[in-house]
Amino acid sequence: MMGASTLFESGIPLMDILSHEDTRALAVILDEDPDVVAILSLQLHVLGMQSRCYRHADALLEEIIECQPQLVVMGLEFGDPDGIALLRLLAKQGYGGWVLLLGGVERKISRIAEQVGHTLGLQMLGSLDKPMRMAELRQRLEGLHLGRKPAVSPEDDPFFSADELDQALELRELTVHYQPQFELTTGRLSGVEALVRWAHPQIGLIGPASFLPMLTAAQGRRLTCHVLQQALADAEAWARTGLSLSLSVNVTADDLMESQLLALTRHRGPGEPPLVVLEITETAAMDDELLGSEIAARLHLNGMEVSVDDFGVGFSSLSRLQMLPISELKIDRSFVRHVQQDSQDAAIVEAVALLGRRLGIRVVAEGVEELDCLPTLARFGCTHVQGFGLSRPVPAESIPALAANQSSIRARIAAIGTSDGITP
Repeated sequence: MMGASTLFESGIPLMDILSHEDTRALAVILDEDPDVVAILSLQLHVLGMQSRCYRHADALLEEIIECQPQLVVMGLEFGDPDGIALLRLLAKQGYGGWVLLLGGVERKISRIAEQVGHTLGLQMLGSLDKPMRMAELRQRLEGLHLGRKPAVSPEDDPFFSADELDQALELRELTVHYQPQFELTTGRLSGVEALVRWAHPQIGLIGPASFLPMLTAAQGRRLTCHVLQQALADAEAWARTGLSLSLSVNVTADDLMESQLLALTRHRGPGEPPLVVLEITETAAMDDELLGSEIAARLHLNGMEVSVDDFGVGFSSLSRLQMLPISELKIDRSFVRHVQQDSQDAAIVEAVALLGRRLGIRVVAEGVEELDCLPTLARFGCTHVQGFGLSRPVPAESIPALAANQSSIRARIAAIGTSDGITP
């Protein structure tokens, strides 16, 4: 029987040895470790993909030109060019598929590489730690619609045209699912984050990454108002069942200048109005200190709150944070995901939670995938949590049942046992 090192040659379709299928989505793997390549190839095969394996970047680039694979899985350390230089070469060639980085380097280096990829317009899936786990790989690839043309291709026309998106808005094909948010000390379902989905009549349910980049500024503002309007209507329906939840809606800096946002929340139905939280990314929130403060103040005066999303990934001054009348910080999932394993991530999460406590605002830990991190997050002082480990986004009609049947997070923490974490 051939070993992994025998199979690991430039361009050899390793999984073709296991199957002769050629209609599956294609992934290419670039890494120097033959065992890593063999394991990944087997996992991709189980997930329904074919794979080709390379140890040299030039051979992979030739494959990109010839076959346009839907997925590139690559390490960052493999000689000249290095992994970050390869990302630039992929972007230069107009690669429009997805890119998944492999761990094995310092986490800071992986994060820099991810940011470089995003800046270049590549569709980055983050970094997959070694040893690779099938569950994590499956989770990264879920919902990508592998096998069809990628939604974003720098050199080609957009997969969705502006007219198609306008029509989708007119036909109300853009719907809203909700990411549940739980109060950490009680386990109570306290709020939801509104997430847009496209119920495409031919393709099915499409995630936002496949069409949001195609929106014009005007379409983006229109979509934000549509999402907020739908979320308010759903909140009124929940209220009639006795369920009161806060509503979080993602907005851009341009959206905050849209007067219709205020108009929508002023003309609510009877009864106790839901708390509306507008989430803006840290970078956008800090771009213009005076303008940002003015907008946040006006929103607050009109009964809405402002949340700084993905906190910790920007490089903004804390003095600006002091100026903004914000009510919530959301710690980016990239820190929460490894809070139990990485002392630097743990230190960042703990520092942000302490900052939130001192400012008297909520601190939400995003991206909770493993429940064993809950005791650590509670000890650090996070007030709320959300993530796939607690609940995936669900349609509006599923929220009342989730609220009625939810398991107490406190009970889960007790079952897991308290944790001292790894605070340095």
